[in-house]
Amino acid sequence: MTRILPGILAMALIVVASNILVQYLFGQWLTWGAFTYPLAFLVTDVMNRVYGVSAARRVVFIGFLTGVACSLVGTQISGEFGPLVTWRIAMGSGIAFLTAQMLDVAIFDRLRSGVWWKAPLASTLIGSSVDTILFFSIAFSATLSVLEPGNDVSWAGQVLPLLGVGPEVPLWVSLAVADWGVKLALALIALVPFRIIVTKMIARVA
Repeated sequence: MTRILPGILAMALIVVASNILVQYLFGQWLTWGAFTYPLAFLVTDVMNRVYGVSAARRVVFIGFLTGVACSLVGTQISGEFGPLVTWRIAMGSGIAFLTAQMLDVAIFDRLRSGVWWKAPLASTLIGSSVDTILFFSIAFSATLSVLEPGNDVSWAGQVLPLLGVGPEVPLWVSLAVADWGVKLALALIALVPFRIIVTKMIARVA
């Protein structure tokens, strides 16, 4: 456990920071949390490459528990429009995180013997896409309002041009597409720190 402690701490820090920063808008379609949360995939992939599948899963599970704790705290804090975290958001966040991260771990493991960039890139792109679909549909789709009937998410269903310029879609779809775009961009950028961190860690444990 000691050897993966840095990964556990990094994952917990990212989850806590993202839960805080998601409260602050960046432009019209994003929150600041959109720029920190994808780093969780970097942590998972580094742990997977250096210490293997079992270690990566442990780090993911700690991150999941941290996220659950943050969500539970958020449901008890009232903001201007009600609880900072609704139960639908809490469910969406937890389900999306655990599913996407575990999928990332599995895909990375399948591709680990290939060229160095293929496993982190493919696993992060697929995991990020699944994360986005699950979170935004569970948290805001009108078809899943049965999950929390007392939570009015009609604002997310407003029909507007996609990202302000495309075909008309529910607002939450624009939010999801913007979030997904950031995740894809960071998946590419993260290849650089992934390579540097893994190289240094492997040299240290060798």
